Amino acid sequence: MASDVKTLAAIDVGTNSIHMVIVQIKTSIPSFSVIESEKATVRLGERCPQTGNLTEDAIHRAIEALRRCQEICRTQRVEEIVAVATSATRESPNGTDFIRRIYEELGLHVEVISGQEEARRIYLGVISAMELKDEPHILIDIGGGSTEMILGDGRDPLYLSSTKIGAVRLTDLFITSDPISPMEYDRLLGYIHGSIERPTDDLRILLKDNSEGKLLKAIGTSGTIETLALLHAKEKLGTIPTSMHGYEVPFADLENIVWRLRRANLEERTALVRQKRAEIILAGALVLLETMRLLGVPKIILCQRALREGLVVDWMIRHGYIEDGWRYQSTIRDRSILKLADKYGIDVKYAKQVAEHALSLFDQTRGIFHEWEDDERHLLWAAAMLHNSGHHISHDAHHKHSYYLIRNGELLGYTESEIEAIANLARYHRKSEPKKKHDNFQRLGNERLKLFVRQASTFLRLATALDRRQIGAIASIRVVCNPRTRTCGLSLLPRQHHDPCTLELWSLDYKKQPFESQFNVTLSVSLE
Repeated sequence: MASDVKTLAAIDVGTNSIHMVIVQIKTSIPSFSVIESEKATVRLGERCPQTGNLTEDAIHRAIEALRRCQEICRTQRVEEIVAVATSATRESPNGTDFIRRIYEELGLHVEVISGQEEARRIYLGVISAMELKDEPHILIDIGGGSTEMILGDGRDPLYLSSTKIGAVRLTDLFITSDPISPMEYDRLLGYIHGSIERPTDDLRILLKDNSEGKLLKAIGTSGTIETLALLHAKEKLGTIPTSMHGYEVPFADLENIVWRLRRANLEERTALVRQKRAEIILAGALVLLETMRLLGVPKIILCQRALREGLVVDWMIRHGYIEDGWRYQSTIRDRSILKLADKYGIDVKYAKQVAEHALSLFDQTRGIFHEWEDDERHLLWAAAMLHNSGHHISHDAHHKHSYYLIRNGELLGYTESEIEAIANLARYHRKSEPKKKHDNFQRLGNERLKLFVRQASTFLRLATALDRRQIGAIASIRVVCNPRTRTCGLSLLPRQHHDPCTLELWSLDYKKQPFESQFNVTLSVSLE
């Protein structure tokens, strides 16, 4: 019998550090427990000031840290590694090259995720460890390059935001004096206020119906907030609790800590916290303090689960180990697609018909002309649902507009490369085939995704041809493939018995060439 215990590693390639947790998942419960953790401060956020690129030194530190993570995984007999990169990598011009180098040197696949997706997975990590009891909580995560704010009550997140301020980024931008000079402090404070004004305003509007006199509850995650909680515990209790999870830091005490950090030099800050954190702690602490001030939060509660644990939960959801209690989260990808379809005024009935045809072609040729799995199948479905989104801008070149709208549509539940693949599939549902000179095609990064887009886009082309009149003229498709003779026949069943489907047959003949070219077959079409 297959074991119901899985060993999984989750790696977060952040702006300041690379973190890894190794967990044992009891799939029958389902639950997981951390059996090993690793952290390396690599400072990817120390980018080239002229180009914004990740520096060679930072890349080398990161790759060596990931190599150590792999060695630990081998020792622990990890079955699968889930790795994501966040702010520093997604914003750097050479971020894609960095991801490619990791794969070439280590064979490790790292996915870049958007700020909103980072926020969603942080939320998953938190609610796997804390019961929110259907009450709205604000979650604050202060990283090296970004700060995420989330509003949730234990079910679907009610609000997700990611702001480009973090402890490393702000320190590099504003702090050169030691201790910080009054002028630099004022500039830093002003920048933080300008950056968090929008998300805190949004949150206050969402919370305006909050019961009168009911104190707003806030949860904090990340190294900055944990460091501040440790410092507070050491000074207030004289010792560090066995577990810091759930530890509370009142706003007034945090205000006092920031006041002292502002006046301390590096040596004095290092006496309070470890040196690498001492270099950046003031900027991070100030972000927390001002966010709490603007939101009227009386205290922050520490949660020691965040993005890494959220990666584990997301993996469990995707693999069907979490269902009932996580029903909303388990359908987040589908609902995110449908929400975007609604936003851009897509005819969902027509889109579903195209998706059904595309998936039918995909399924009936799997194992014959291609070996793509269910993950790729879902990306094809998503692209089919959104392929006409470009009409929201203009009919002319709407396939190109579709690419842009999907790419910037803040889809949740997807990595950046998955969103890129969906957008590219929609881009190539008509007109030109994928070409090396196309910038959007090159952004796919790795050759496997490029091959998938080349092949799967042909299914989408045929699917749009099969519903050329957008009336659901074709009820079903039967595919008969002969790899030996390199032939493929489509037998179409019209929905109306006497419908000759002339326009669909013409459109199929017009659009079949990319399919024939990709799979090296001759395609024939007939009506049943």
